[in-house]
Amino acid sequence: MAHIVVFGNEKGGSGKTTAAIHVAVALAREGRKVGAIDLDVRQRSFSRHLENRAEWCAKTGKDLPSPELLKFNSNNGLEDAVQAFSELLASAAPRFEFLVIDTPGADTPLSRAGHAAADTLVTPLNDSFVDFDLLARIDPTTFEIKGPSVYSDFVWDCRKRRLMAKKPALDWVVMRNRVASTEARNKKRLGEAIGTLAQRIGFRPTKGFGERVIFRELFPMGLTMLDLPQPGRSVSLSMSTLAARQEVRELVHALGLPQPAREPVALAG
Repeated sequence: MAHIVVFGNEKGGSGKTTAAIHVAVALAREGRKVGAIDLDVRQRSFSRHLENRAEWCAKTGKDLPSPELLKFNSNNGLEDAVQAFSELLASAAPRFEFLVIDTPGADTPLSRAGHAAADTLVTPLNDSFVDFDLLARIDPTTFEIKGPSVYSDFVWDCRKRRLMAKKPALDWVVMRNRVASTEARNKKRLGEAIGTLAQRIGFRPTKGFGERVIFRELFPMGLTMLDLPQPGRSVSLSMSTLAARQEVRELVHALGLPQPAREPVALAG
């Protein structure tokens, strides 16, 4: 049965799709069977990245490891779309080792359905108190946490539903994106707030991706940092590119996703 990895945050522009495509491709490159589902039925950035990847492979003759893009009918209203997604999950889960799901940067019925299905929830967070406000409310003078905010409450509800359904506990990972390379008071305060909140409401903080143009440059080809270098492309393996690739590997490692079962070793008689 597939392990379901959901990338979610109610705020747009946090880096959900970039993280989702890189984790999905990283798993595919490990030889794992990966399905990809895009719940952002309006923008479809996750789908478009994978479609660009398929077109790139067809035109260049490359055979890059890729997740399989799984689609469902989202054109007949929200209620029918949620039902179609649920049916897709039920049929896909036995066929894949992982299902990687990208959600919209808004509270929608499809986003809620995706979060409810998550075994691992990854929440990218820009290095800003504006983004952090969705997780917790901060005292403006002491910067102490006053209490969880709307998105944290939403995830808590998802956790309760999983427990009621007697499913394993949700593993929630918050990845801190676009962290400034220079030390600053805001950076330190935010890091302390994330650490405190992680202990209070139970998520695992981890390092995310830096602010790098290379991530956006690869979208038209459907490539990821793990696919570089590609012959005939202007993207070179600069120090920044190598650092970005290492960030991807560190994220995949930090998620601690299930490893393939090993065949038992026969003992000599």
